[in-house]
Amino acid sequence: MLVSAKDMLVKAKEGHYAVGQFNINNLEWTKSVLLTAEELKSPVILGVSEGAGKYMTGFSTVAAMVREMDKNLGITVPVALHLDHGTYEGCYKCIKAGFTSIMFDGSHYDINENVAKTQELVNVAHQLGLSIEAEVGSIGGEEDGVIGMGECADPAECKRIADLGVDMLAAGIGNIHGKYPEGWPGLRFDVLDAIQKETGVMPLVLHGGTGIPSDMIKKAIDLGVSKINVNTECQLSFADATRKYIEAGKDLEGKGFDPRKLLAPGAEAIKATVKEKMELFGSVGKA
Repeated sequence: MLVSAKDMLVKAKEGHYAVGQFNINNLEWTKSVLLTAEELKSPVILGVSEGAGKYMTGFSTVAAMVREMDKNLGITVPVALHLDHGTYEGCYKCIKAGFTSIMFDGSHYDINENVAKTQELVNVAHQLGLSIEAEVGSIGGEEDGVIGMGECADPAECKRIADLGVDMLAAGIGNIHGKYPEGWPGLRFDVLDAIQKETGVMPLVLHGGTGIPSDMIKKAIDLGVSKINVNTECQLSFADATRKYIEAGKDLEGKGFDPRKLLAPGAEAIKATVKEKMELFGSVGKA
């Protein structure tokens, strides 16, 4: 059931749990996430970066695949199709393609330009019934060409963006895309608490969910995080399962080289990862 992310995140904020955004990269990814969400009766957000959208031949292709898969698999739980770290131009492409939610990452702009562009996109998105995420501060590391130094967000700037009417806000609190390095000091809960106090009921977003210890995840949810993004962990589990399948020589047994068989262990590994995260985030049974 394709919907905007607004209602599911409002409910998550009120219920003190978080909805997972799981980035999709192909058919196997999408199918695995949708089936797991349906099995666990959990709302879910399918994240699509601009690079992944290009890889899958365009946002319109992605939207058509998700719509038809949602229908043909008989998915009954709320599913949002969301642009991840979108540019100004990318947001309009996804709106045209039929996404139900967008993220405008204006964190690299001066705050005044970030505010101006976000306000414009909020007006457009809401007129069409789409939800919109904005960002203040930056997420450390690199994901799909989006590079950040990991600067913590200014709570006052977060309030300026929140007051524009965005449906969710990503704020840098020391989180990092990809694997977390040795000696990572952890999330800045003092900054998160200050942001929460400034933004009130606004659902907050934690990017870089891979590798953050469970106790930190739970504390972040207690402090107002209602959406947590996971990408790298699914990629790692998919790669590990596929590697083991090939190293065991199973691709040489019978028709084990058939892509449907070759990719099956990776797809199952994604399901296991998504299930683990949904249980941790507390979204199971909340659809």
